[in-house]
Amino acid sequence: MEKEELLIEKACKGDKRSFERIINLYKNYIFAIILSFIKNYEEAENISQEVFLQIYISLPKFQEDNFKAWISRIATNKSIDYLRKKRSRVKEEKIDYIESIDINPRLENIKGPESLLLDKEKKEDIKKQIDSLPTIYKKTIIKFYLEEKSYKEIAREEDLPIKTIESRLYRGRQILKKNWRKKDDSL
Repeated sequence: MEKEELLIEKACKGDKRSFERIINLYKNYIFAIILSFIKNYEEAENISQEVFLQIYISLPKFQEDNFKAWISRIATNKSIDYLRKKRSRVKEEKIDYIESIDINPRLENIKGPESLLLDKEKKEDIKKQIDSLPTIYKKTIIKFYLEEKSYKEIAREEDLPIKTIESRLYRGRQILKKNWRKKDDSL
């Protein structure tokens, strides 16, 4: 597309009108990509703004033949980054909630202090066991059990086949079982 190449060239040289025309050409396309990930109209609008800012910043470095594919990648990456941050916030909220349950005074009436201490120690042991795993197994176990992601979601994020994720979960669990048994045997 001759016209597109000329617009890109002018925009790279600082022509704001050319960049505005690029935005007008691709705004619906970019928005559709983001909305397919985010599923929230207002958030998709915000991320669209971030995408166009990133395109503006990165445009002088653009050296590919397929501009549409390039901006699609930027939109996809921004959407994935947003989802990761959102999941991270949700995970932190879950952890805060779980920790608040541990110190909730009403629970002390149900369980004695010894029982609460044992539960806390067990959670710490589990965290230590997970942290001792090789990184590929640790990441997969955390995503599956703590972040509650499906095999398919993890496979998509890691850009791996589902069978690989299943295998990593299986091996990670086997290592955890083995380490847990060693710990129990040493007591």
